[in-house]
Amino acid sequence: MDRQDIALAFREFRERLIATLEGIEREVGSDACFYRKVWDRPGGGGGEMGLLHGQVFEKAGVNYSLVEGEFSQEFAATIPGTQDDRRFWASGVSVVVHPANPHVPAAHMNIRHLVTAERWFGGGADLTPVYADDLETAQFHNAFKVVCDAVNADYYPKFKAWCDRYFYLPHRQEPRGVGGIFFDQLATGQVADDFRFTLSVGDAFEQVYAQLVRAKMHREFTESQRQDQLIKRGRYVEFNLLHDRGTLFGLKTGGNIEAILMSLPPTVSWP
Repeated sequence: MDRQDIALAFREFRERLIATLEGIEREVGSDACFYRKVWDRPGGGGGEMGLLHGQVFEKAGVNYSLVEGEFSQEFAATIPGTQDDRRFWASGVSVVVHPANPHVPAAHMNIRHLVTAERWFGGGADLTPVYADDLETAQFHNAFKVVCDAVNADYYPKFKAWCDRYFYLPHRQEPRGVGGIFFDQLATGQVADDFRFTLSVGDAFEQVYAQLVRAKMHREFTESQRQDQLIKRGRYVEFNLLHDRGTLFGLKTGGNIEAILMSLPPTVSWP
């Protein structure tokens, strides 16, 4: 399967997700739209950052990128397929949503395709509520279990456990949120099948997250609950700056700094 076709499908998915989030803003009478900023990577490629500041979503980022070039010798040592050739090509969509209402969970999702002498897919989605809700958590997880089970019965338990390990703050000995799924270096030998699965993860996120937002976005909240939200966001900042591989990849490959750090919440607090 041609990698440019994959990049185009990623971009089309991104536009669908943007339309969904803007549509939710319209439901509360907000005319907030995504601000878009195109950026070019000096070594090759670039992308488009999309940021929304609205009534439902205090900050939502939905970014698209297609970058290519050559890894540094140091960073190439950590990437498969670069032993003899450090050139790479990568495309993907990254999403982080920080809602205004503390009852609505924050969320993260990304899907990506990376090509060196090898090629593979990666991605996943996870949920970070201020107040864990068992039914909400089950609904989120089930959306991805359905997608995984349709392809391989081993995927969901494997990718769920991977997510739990990855989105963990070792310095606090606590998970960032209630998990989801996470996968990387997915290369079964059937590129088209791996691509369809990866894109279905994005589609599942768009559908289930919109449902979760609509279920709680009208709930009233107190100033105390708002402070709980700001403190929880601190955990998000700590993880993304200390442990997140996506942040490191963007920095090591000369990505756009604003786009890389779009995952950070607009306001945050530490007790």
